[in-house]
Amino acid sequence: QVQLVESGGGLVQAGGSLRLSCVASGGTFSNSARAWFRQAPGKEREFVAYSNWRGIRTYYADSVKGRFTISRDNAGNTVYLQMNSLKPEDTAVYYCAAGQRSDYYTAEYGYWGQGTQVTVSS
Repeated sequence: QVQLVESGGGLVQAGGSLRLSCVASGGTFSNSARAWFRQAPGKEREFVAYSNWRGIRTYYADSVKGRFTISRDNAGNTVYLQMNSLKPEDTAVYYCAAGQRSDYYTAEYGYWGQGTQVTVSS
């Protein structure tokens, strides 16, 4: 059974940093693209960051470009999201995804984690 488990969320002041992790199990993810999305209360889930299976191609939402970095470990099972210079508008539940089915920025992935809450206070 495929499972994605996120961790690393929490409460941080504006300007601070957090590092999210997403561990995949139950499948072969070393050659799978991975992505991060987020969903704030009352809003739709939105794309945050993407990494192709080798980690060579990465894409970011304009709102996080230059502040967030997606990376993955050598085995490819764990993907990270380093978030720096956090802003209150970054507050959301962050989800990792695998099993890309369409364009990288669409929420059409086969597997999702349960989400981890990130709250940025002003």
